[in-house]
Amino acid sequence: MDMLWNGWGDPARATPLPDTVTGLLRDLLGVKESGAAPVRLTEIDLPDVLDEPARRALLAAVGDRAGRVRTDAESRVRHTRGKSTPDLLRMRRGDVRDTPAAVVLPDGHAEVLAVLRACADNGLALVPFGGGTSVVGGLAPARPGPFVALDLRHMNRLLDLDPVSRTATLQTGLRAPEAEALLAEHGYTLGHFPQSYEWATVGGFAATRSSGQASAGYGRFDEMVLGLTLATPEGTLDTGRAPRSAAGPDLRQLVLGSEGAFGVITSVTVRIRPVPDVRRYEGWRFASFDEGAAALRRLAQDGPRPTVLRLSDETETLIGLAQPDAIGASLAETNAGCLAIAGFEGTERDTTHRREEAAAVLAECGGTFAGAEPGERWAHGRYSAPYLRDSLLDAGALAETLETAAYWSRIPALYTAVRDALTATLTEAGTPPLVMCHISHVYENGASLYFTVVSAQGDGDAVAHWTRAKHAANEAILAAGGTITHHHAVGTDHRDWYLREAGPLGIEALRAVKRTLDPAGLLNPGVLLPL
Repeated sequence: MDMLWNGWGDPARATPLPDTVTGLLRDLLGVKESGAAPVRLTEIDLPDVLDEPARRALLAAVGDRAGRVRTDAESRVRHTRGKSTPDLLRMRRGDVRDTPAAVVLPDGHAEVLAVLRACADNGLALVPFGGGTSVVGGLAPARPGPFVALDLRHMNRLLDLDPVSRTATLQTGLRAPEAEALLAEHGYTLGHFPQSYEWATVGGFAATRSSGQASAGYGRFDEMVLGLTLATPEGTLDTGRAPRSAAGPDLRQLVLGSEGAFGVITSVTVRIRPVPDVRRYEGWRFASFDEGAAALRRLAQDGPRPTVLRLSDETETLIGLAQPDAIGASLAETNAGCLAIAGFEGTERDTTHRREEAAAVLAECGGTFAGAEPGERWAHGRYSAPYLRDSLLDAGALAETLETAAYWSRIPALYTAVRDALTATLTEAGTPPLVMCHISHVYENGASLYFTVVSAQGDGDAVAHWTRAKHAANEAILAAGGTITHHHAVGTDHRDWYLREAGPLGIEALRAVKRTLDPAGLLNPGVLLPL
């Protein structure tokens, strides 16, 4: 099943907002319905921009098989951009300027290499396409001219599983639920569950340095990858002969996070773990965000570390985004405070021990046990927030997220700086926002901050309206010592700030890598690095 072309996920799961929320949007934020219905997919007519020699070359690259080179309008529209709020606003008004000339579907590494050669011979740019869940402009190349979307959905096999070493080699077109199902047949799990889990692919996780909601226990995706294979216009790069090595710089880390700009990741070897015997999630309440953050830091630094550990600020807790499927449910609570979710996965013995030890730490840090219900509700609705965004857009609201990370000592100032920048910019534009935040990934030395912003769309261009606020937040992040992205990646949205974060010499080093692997600059041009 394909994802909704101008929204998120399965269309059958879209639900209207409850009356309490629509009233809040209208009365507090001034949200009003746009009155204009979104353009229908059947109304979009695209010109054929792929010439016949290029079409024949692409078809030959995938074995002249029917359905592997698609130039019809629907296929091309469905591979246009990603799923950021600006992406969706543009799609809803029928703006398809970033539409590929063709969608090509290879089924293995050799065919990817052949497609890359065909693109080089015909001057076509190429954008790797997994689940299409990018929220940072990662699927819209900046180079003018026709380009190919390389859809990896047929590269969806478990290539190898080594139970002695506890590793698995996966093709990168596997969607996360497919990968989990294949591993579960052998009693294993990857343990990577980002909010995009239902639709994102293994290759997308690697290309963007993804981080899942259980990262406190399982780690980030780049920590899971032990080896990978990269197809480039200049040939194949294989990395990862051992779990750790002192044989020069780690080329895996050069490829991870490269966002398709250096090549197409065709397989990854990842470490796997046994499927947990038990999973338990529960809630804790803290009087303030600062108090809750101090408790999370204590667990991250001194243990025991839960598998899932997250903390919503006062506004997010009150509105109910800590429980995405129950937005508005907390509006009547007067003592909401800040809700933390602690989750424990593993054997019965290990889980019980960590829960008891963690509970003692959280109570000592001022936390009040809220029982299993908040944790179970969070686990049930953990993938629901993107559907909620669609409903907010339908109601005429602007809704978007952004994230960053910093060392623990910088977290309080970073939190205040980003929140204030968003509030000031949108208020000055006449659309005072709700700005909510949570800590969703913790480390011994720091943590991430994940912001959700809801406001009216304004009277003009809603995309430009949000872009001004986003740029203000980006400036605040760098000024406060945060990284421009923790797990959403760079894309085009963060690229100009990434240049400043990495510095001129760092960017020139990356340009040298791209010139070596992609001398014609065909791969995802303008994404990660400027043209």
